[in-house]
Amino acid sequence: MRLGILKTGAPPAPLDAQFGSYPDMFQNLLGPDAYDYVIFDVAAGETPARPETCDAYLVTGSSVGVYDPEPWIADLIAFLRAARGRAGLVGVCFGHQVMAQAFGGQVTKSPKGWGIGLHAYALQEKVPGLEQRQALSAPASHQDQVVSLPPGARVLASSAFTPFGMLAYGDQPATSVQLHPEFEPAYAQALIEARRGSRYEDAQADQALASYAAPDDRAALGEWISTFLATLPSTRD
Repeated sequence: MRLGILKTGAPPAPLDAQFGSYPDMFQNLLGPDAYDYVIFDVAAGETPARPETCDAYLVTGSSVGVYDPEPWIADLIAFLRAARGRAGLVGVCFGHQVMAQAFGGQVTKSPKGWGIGLHAYALQEKVPGLEQRQALSAPASHQDQVVSLPPGARVLASSAFTPFGMLAYGDQPATSVQLHPEFEPAYAQALIEARRGSRYEDAQADQALASYAAPDDRAALGEWISTFLATLPSTRD
């Protein structure tokens, strides 16, 4: 299967050198040889020529908001609308938000403020790849939130802080999650330290760092993505 990774952002420069890019993180999560990966730097204006270029696309996280006046965001939204029903779609964090926005939902900067650290979501229905679980936890790093659902979307998992935390989009092969299963705890902690004092106050940063003493379900969320991709038809060897 050819999996296109739509790169919409990058870690801070020192962390990029240490931990790799967001596409690197997803390839580590899903398996370096699991798919025929194709990277599209959509934040630099590189959008696939047509949805059928790949069997599925994964939209990464980003430090921008879907409402920001960046031309590439409008191009990405147009591509996602064109690709819906023609290729599988998976969104993570910003990817989750931009998919919801593209398909008729709404995303805003939440008055709840930043969500950082290890966050737990309760499963609202049986999700392929997560059938034996009632809850899951993974790193969170977001201030924006989906605040209204696209028509036909279902909530797969949620928390009090993030009510629309994991979505399925009707009967289309499209799904997304606000959490960051691709973030290893060491990277998530380094990111908090890099933003301490600028985005987070010390008390919030300390609490978020302490949360990583608990186990996470990153691997299970990686299996959820892989299970979803396995349901899609592949036209390639």
